[in-house]
Amino acid sequence: MLASRPFASVSRSAVFRHALPATRKYATAPTATFAGQKGSDGKYTVTLIPGDGIGPEISESIKDIYSTAGVPIRWEEVSVTPVLKGGKTVIPDAAIHSVKKNTVALKGPLATPIGKGHVSLNLTLRRTFNLFANVRPCVSIKGFKTPYDDVDTVLIRENTEGEYSGIEHEVVDGVVQSIKLITWDASERVARYAFNYAKSSNRRKVTAVHKANIMKMSDGMFLSACRQVSKEFPDISYDEDLLDRVCLQITTNPRPYSDRVMVMPNLYGDILSDMCAGLIGGLGLTPSGNIGRDASIFEAVHGSAPDIAGKGLANPTALLLSSLMMLRHMGLYDFAERIEKAALDTIAEGKAITGDLGGKASTKEYTTAIMSKLQ
Repeated sequence: MLASRPFASVSRSAVFRHALPATRKYATAPTATFAGQKGSDGKYTVTLIPGDGIGPEISESIKDIYSTAGVPIRWEEVSVTPVLKGGKTVIPDAAIHSVKKNTVALKGPLATPIGKGHVSLNLTLRRTFNLFANVRPCVSIKGFKTPYDDVDTVLIRENTEGEYSGIEHEVVDGVVQSIKLITWDASERVARYAFNYAKSSNRRKVTAVHKANIMKMSDGMFLSACRQVSKEFPDISYDEDLLDRVCLQITTNPRPYSDRVMVMPNLYGDILSDMCAGLIGGLGLTPSGNIGRDASIFEAVHGSAPDIAGKGLANPTALLLSSLMMLRHMGLYDFAERIEKAALDTIAEGKAITGDLGGKASTKEYTTAIMSKLQ
């Protein structure tokens, strides 16, 4: 029988705070500090997963830009197309070995058929490498006109459980049950990462986003873990807010969220991060990183766009910005800053941008424009 744990409970007027047992041992949630080593040629090896649809095209753009900028990286390209092993479909051993060896990977979009019983490859990757935190910075791009020009927030999403645990069954004919799994360890781990991220990025506040007014035990446990961790970071302000209220407020006025990191369970993070991406121009301008203890995978979160694959119309910006998150994770800050400036200046000029950004340039023309600023 499981020992009882106190959960946060929420009334109509306030969130009541519950003390946690002093004897509880809390995980330290170590995260993946880049452990790669330079080869004899002075370069780091990074796993590259080009992905599906437009993935190979935009991956090629990144490789060309990095080559022009002289980034000391050697790409190790692998496929994650599932193979049959022991009666189950799994990620190929070569891909798993590459990511574990290099401890860092860049991934293009992957396609998962809808409604056919296929397991999401993105979800499989997160589980395989225990990528417990998804980090989504949303920052307005100067020169690219959107309804808001002052968006600057970071969302950190618990990446391994919640409604995406994949625990579903049919109770009786016509009745399906899906289980939302929340654990203390996963909640504490992502909360600790969020506070450490806020501290390292000079953000003064962490906000836990929840629906504990309805899901008192599951989201209540998530909040209790966040509160416990917050006590270890007295210099960082901590508060909590309901998911629906945050959605309303940030779309009304995003400025108050520019000083903080928001941390939340899996499904809420999926919804809110895409909504915030809309504030800055869409998923084509939004970077993403999945952080784990033993490896980290940085990715474009937009779709594989099979309808335009091979036509030279794809926008590589999201994958490029995600790769810059990767460079900073690797400690290659100067290269990241230089490439970022070249990309953002190209977008601001508006002369050679892809159709989704309001221009008429091809993928190659946009890539070449960025490269010209790096030569």
